[in-house]
Amino acid sequence: MYRRAYTLLIGTAALMLGIAVLTAWKLDRRLLDPEGSFLGPSYIRLPLLLFGALLLDLLPLALWKAHGRPSRVVPVVRERLRTHWTKERATLVAIGVISFYLTYVSYRNLKSFLPFVRSDPNAAPGEVRALSYDRELHILDRVIFFGHDPSDVLHGLLGKTVTAEILSPIYLMFLPLVPLAVTAWLVWSRNHSFGYWFVTSQCLAWSLGTLSYYLLPTLGPGIAYTSEYYGAGGLAHTGTTDLMNSIVRARGNVLYGGATESVNSIAGFASLHCAITLLFALMVQYTLRSKILKIVFWVNFGLTVVATLYFGWHYVADDLAGIAIAVVSFYVGGIASGQKFDKRGHSHPTTTTSKVPVNVD
Repeated sequence: MYRRAYTLLIGTAALMLGIAVLTAWKLDRRLLDPEGSFLGPSYIRLPLLLFGALLLDLLPLALWKAHGRPSRVVPVVRERLRTHWTKERATLVAIGVISFYLTYVSYRNLKSFLPFVRSDPNAAPGEVRALSYDRELHILDRVIFFGHDPSDVLHGLLGKTVTAEILSPIYLMFLPLVPLAVTAWLVWSRNHSFGYWFVTSQCLAWSLGTLSYYLLPTLGPGIAYTSEYYGAGGLAHTGTTDLMNSIVRARGNVLYGGATESVNSIAGFASLHCAITLLFALMVQYTLRSKILKIVFWVNFGLTVVATLYFGWHYVADDLAGIAIAVVSFYVGGIASGQKFDKRGHSHPTTTTSKVPVNVD
């Protein structure tokens, strides 16, 4: 029953990895593991990630149910392994973690290669200058906002200090939230098909986002038009400011400083912050029962959209493209994983394991 999910999930990861390897070879550049300095090379980190997912499930549960009695830990762990960590669950976690990891690493490398692949045709021989459509999207933003810059409108309405301090941690929370959410749906989804749905949609979204970068490369308004957001009279200094400064420096080192051990993390057009946070909200809406979590994730998506424009990470068109990517990835991932959508916009899983079909949630 999961053949379509296996095929799409593994196929997406393999395609992304293949394109990244081919691009690195064509550019005569190394394929880098962006997070390699933290837990070591992939052959060490992947087993650690899989073991970490197992430990994250077993350890808190064992401590809770054992009630401080060491003699009860082993029976609790054995029972959990027997009832929850079945062959189906272990396969889901292994395939999901590895496929997402390979997709994400490929995404980071292809994002870094973008300025070299899509260079400005008007650049002088030997000059490194990336192709950019910032001017066109900036003009479109002004048309949408009736002749005004979105930054002027948002900063005038929301201010430049308190709102910046509120929105900054919400925007930065995206970075740790992605691996945590992937792990949560793979390890604890009450229906295996929900885990496949989530991770397949994630891989599709990161891949489509990468494609959008190459179709319409941009820097983003906060970098292309820095004076509108930062500097004298600009936004208050926050963690988001530090993040933008750090990736601008890294881009300069990669493009002009000959750095070969770091990646360029600046690329647009579609906002993957919008795409991924909308995917989170949709998955919570369709697969979880908690009304509180549904509200939290929809609010998180709304505030993230505002933050992308407020801090100058993206143009309006970028956010709209990110939303479109999320909807497409969500639906295609759902169909591949066996979800059945009805006319009222609800979905029902058609499998819970490869052998036991179900008709209702």
